[in-house]
Amino acid sequence: MQNIQRISPCLWFENQAEEAANFYVSIFKNSKVNKVSYYGDAGPGPKGSVMTVSFELDGQGFVALNGGTPSKFPESISFVVNCNTQQEVDEYWEKLSTEGGQKIQCGWLRDKYGLSWQITPIVLYEMICDPDPKKSQQVFEAMLQMEKIDIEKLEKAYMQN
Repeated sequence: MQNIQRISPCLWFENQAEEAANFYVSIFKNSKVNKVSYYGDAGPGPKGSVMTVSFELDGQGFVALNGGTPSKFPESISFVVNCNTQQEVDEYWEKLSTEGGQKIQCGWLRDKYGLSWQITPIVLYEMICDPDPKKSQQVFEAMLQMEKIDIEKLEKAYMQN
């Protein structure tokens, strides 16, 4: 029997589950569509249409469901993409916010399907968790001025006296 991940996010789409899974898989390395299942006679979707798509993004399992009725993703749930470099931040930011996506603030964006993402450099966590509250606050204030996170600007804020 296949080893199944204990907890997997399930993303509810009206009818774009396969399209969305393919979009996400095209962005992240080490990603793939594992299995597509289809509605049968019992419905509720049309017989032969995509019901679920099992896929992985950088090894993390997901399920996309075509639930029929429109359902919006709440902003209170998002996926964090931890990045090591500014190049990674730039790449994920641009790819996930294309074609109808929305750039928000502080590294947050909403993709064309309405799913929220946080594109976050790991160094941001390190600076915000610095034991010096002045440094931490300076970095936090700099971040509040950004849409896409700029590591160089964060580092300048961190090094201020």
